[in-house]
Amino acid sequence: MRRRTFLAALPATALAGGAMAQSRADNPNRDRPDVHGGDRIDGATFASRSAAWGAHGAAATAHPLASLAALDVLRLGGSAVDAAIAANAVLGLVEPIACGIGGDCFVMVWAPKTRRVEGLNGSGRSPKGLSLETVRGRAKNGLIPSYGAVSVSVPGAVDAWWTLHLRYGKLPWKDLFAPAIIYAEEGHAVSQNVAYYLDRSLKNFTRPTSGIEEVENFKTIWAPDGRTPKEGEVFKNPALGRTYRQIAANGRDGFYGGEVAQTIEAYFKRIGGWMTKADLAAHHARWDPPHKVNYRGVDVWGLSPNSQGLATLQMLNIMETFDFKAMGFQSAAAIHHAVEAKRLAFEDRAKFYADPDFFKVPTEWLLSKEYARERAKLISPGKILTPVFPGQAPSRGDTTYFTTADANGMMVSIIQSNYRGMGSGLSPDGLGFMFQNRGELFALEDGHANIYAPGKRPFQTIIPGFATKGGDPWLSFGVMGGDMQPQGQAQIISNMVDFGLGVQEAGDSPRWHHGGSSEPTGEAQKGIGVLNLETGVPEATRAALAAIGWKLAPDPGGYGGYQAIERWPGRYAAATEMRKDGVALAY
Repeated sequence: MRRRTFLAALPATALAGGAMAQSRADNPNRDRPDVHGGDRIDGATFASRSAAWGAHGAAATAHPLASLAALDVLRLGGSAVDAAIAANAVLGLVEPIACGIGGDCFVMVWAPKTRRVEGLNGSGRSPKGLSLETVRGRAKNGLIPSYGAVSVSVPGAVDAWWTLHLRYGKLPWKDLFAPAIIYAEEGHAVSQNVAYYLDRSLKNFTRPTSGIEEVENFKTIWAPDGRTPKEGEVFKNPALGRTYRQIAANGRDGFYGGEVAQTIEAYFKRIGGWMTKADLAAHHARWDPPHKVNYRGVDVWGLSPNSQGLATLQMLNIMETFDFKAMGFQSAAAIHHAVEAKRLAFEDRAKFYADPDFFKVPTEWLLSKEYARERAKLISPGKILTPVFPGQAPSRGDTTYFTTADANGMMVSIIQSNYRGMGSGLSPDGLGFMFQNRGELFALEDGHANIYAPGKRPFQTIIPGFATKGGDPWLSFGVMGGDMQPQGQAQIISNMVDFGLGVQEAGDSPRWHHGGSSEPTGEAQKGIGVLNLETGVPEATRAALAAIGWKLAPDPGGYGGYQAIERWPGRYAAATEMRKDGVALAY
């Protein structure tokens, strides 16, 4: 792949460096609730833009450079999988607060030849040499710390890319890393959201109580002058560029073996951690057939545990028993019933979702329409259900989402993450990336399905979304953001199916986010929790929800990030998230 193709997308001012935009903290117009967006001549008044249409391919990611890389790959004859890998490599550089090669990856692919949705679980396992006793000895208030070596599990992203490429790649593997390497070595201008969260990460990681074994590597890469880059400043990460070159030249073994694996093992030995070359070499992504439920004629797909993909499907099964269209778009009744469906599904999530290699998840029962009807009967239109309990199963023996599509009809729904707050705070010597802290999501209670064990995959929040109609692909989509993901996915499907919104409008619509349910880590529910509403939710709806008894809060920034591609006969419509820095492109 020619270098010039990707340099053309980088502004000359960015290559020169120097200029930077006004920061959030300096902006006097940042908080003006009386000011709203301009008026569109067509479409929903709250929509930020229209969808991007194209007949040959599309990409929707959380960063313009990643979308451009994906489209360049598609134009060169690459598959949607090739485009997704190239985009993800760029995102790991330009959006390190959300993803990177130190994290995990889950994927759903619409394969035109087999005409089915295929699922890939690219999550890593805990180190074999880290015992439950040691983890409990590092626990705080009965929970695994958010940061430091005890929270690190094997990164699964690179092997997921390799596994995808072996089956569906068309361009040479090494070519897919060309744009990311150029941006790493020659620089790119930092976007607004990334600048904001990098600054927050610096504050979190350098707190005296963070518990992180070392933070100098983080500061060397992302805060060399004692501060992180501001919006518009040019940032380089040549260390990550060198690591990408190793992966480009040697495939998965360029990460899970050789010099990179040796450096990782030596790093953890130096700081008193547990990951080894053997842990890395043993990791392999797994093809995992997804599950589906039908929601008013649309088949919605979700991945199995250890992901939380079943939560979206459980929510939709419960929601289907009510007439949301009659309740009305953004009405108190619609939000109330959807939140109650979430609370019921999340109690099951806390009890049953875990690595199926260690626990037999009652998936068929959880997704049955009969069980959904039983749970729906617990919901009252004018009263909050309390307390909420998980069902009784029958006896039995911070994230980036993006999507691509190609001219042959392949669609890729992919989500990749380092998890909370950029990750563990640990960056291996000279490699330019940060390790995830997914291990934080294990439970420590005896008998819990998700209890920590060596070589086990932790409960995972990241879930790609996919929907089909009549056996044909319809929607490749996702909503990033921890426990917001199934809540956001259910809202997108309801917006489009119940209320007839377009693919861009469905994402721009005001969202709700409920927090306080029981967690797979063993944390108990916090009463009825808190219902967070975006500012666009009508005042009459807020008042009616408060009258029911919901505790309301705004939770700025807690509503996830949405990307989607909708399949129409002979064309695609791509949508992106107005809450993030993303771009949707199609041609």
